[in-house]
Amino acid sequence: MNTAQRLIVIVLFEGVDLLDVTGPPEVFSLVRRETGDATGYRVVLAAEGLEPVTTAAGVRILPDLTFDQAAEGGIDTLLVPGSVEVDAERRVRALTDPAVVEHIRRLAPRARRVASVCVGAHLLAAAGLLDGRRATTHWSTAGQLAAEYPRIEVDADPIFIRDGGVWTGAGISACLDLSLALVAEDFGEELALRVARQLVMYLKRPSGQSQFSVPLEPVSATRRIEELRHHIRRHLSGRLTVPDLAAHAHVSERQLIRIFKTELGTTPSAYIESARVELARHRLESTDDTLERVATACGFGTTDTLVRAFRRRLDTTPTDYRQRFRTVAPVTPPAAGR
Repeated sequence: MNTAQRLIVIVLFEGVDLLDVTGPPEVFSLVRRETGDATGYRVVLAAEGLEPVTTAAGVRILPDLTFDQAAEGGIDTLLVPGSVEVDAERRVRALTDPAVVEHIRRLAPRARRVASVCVGAHLLAAAGLLDGRRATTHWSTAGQLAAEYPRIEVDADPIFIRDGGVWTGAGISACLDLSLALVAEDFGEELALRVARQLVMYLKRPSGQSQFSVPLEPVSATRRIEELRHHIRRHLSGRLTVPDLAAHAHVSERQLIRIFKTELGTTPSAYIESARVELARHRLESTDDTLERVATACGFGTTDTLVRAFRRRLDTTPTDYRQRFRTVAPVTPPAAGR
C-alpha cells in the first residue's frame, strides 16, 4: 500500500443529492478500518464558499475547503455528485449549474481520475469531460443525457462504466458500487471484497436492469469455515473436491457438507462454482485473456464448463458478459510489418 493518502475531492453545491455525497466516504473510510493503516484516502468536500450547503434531503453539509483552494494542489480523485428536479407530472430532469460546471472543468485537469455519481454524469458532460466516451447515469435521465450530448455513448444498463480516467455510475446507491470499484483499482479486489462484506453488499452489484453478479457470501461464525473459504479462493485454479476440502479441514465429508449448509446455506460444490464464476467475471471485465485461459485460471478446466456455469449462475454467456461489462479497452493487434 502506498505511504501517502489519496486525496478525494467531492464537489458540493446547493440541492445536491445527499447519498451521492455521504455514501462514497463511508466506503473509503473502511479501507483504513480493514487495513489498520493510516494510509488510504483523505476525503474533503469542496464548494463555492465555506458556508453550509443544503442538500436535496434538507440536510446541511459543511464544506472543508473552497473550489479555489482545491485547485491549488493535486487531486487523486474528483468525485462529482448530481441533483435533479421533478415536475408536476413526476418527470425527472438532471440539473446542471453553469457555475458548478465551470469549477469542475477547472478542477478536472488537476485530478488523476474523475468520477460521477448518479446524475453527476450530466455535470461531467456539460464540462466536456465525456465527449467521445461511453458513460452511464441514472436510468431516469439517460434519455436526457443522450439527447443533450450526442457525442457521448450513453449506456444506462451497467452499474458503472470506466472509460480511461473517467468513471460514471448509475443510480443513487450505486455510489457504493462505484466507490468499491475505485478501491479495487487502487488496492486490489481482495480489500474491496473485505470492505463490501462490512457494508453487507455485493462486491459489484448489478443495476435493476443488469442482474449479472454473484452475491457476497455471508460472514461465517466459525474460524474453520473462514479458513476453508480463504483456502478455496487461493486455490480456485486447482483441484477442489469435497474429499480434498474435508481432508484440509480435518473433518469427514459428511461433516463438511453439514458445515457449509449450516454456515453458508449452500453446498461445497455450489460455493466453489460461485467463487470461480466471480473470479471469471473479474478476468472477463479487466483482461483480454481468451476464454480458454479464463477457464483454466479459474479452475473450470474447459470452455464448455465455463459457459455452462455462466448460464447456470448468470443466465448469460462469458462472451456476452465481457462485451457488456469489460472495463479495459480491447487490445489492438500491431499492424503488419511493425
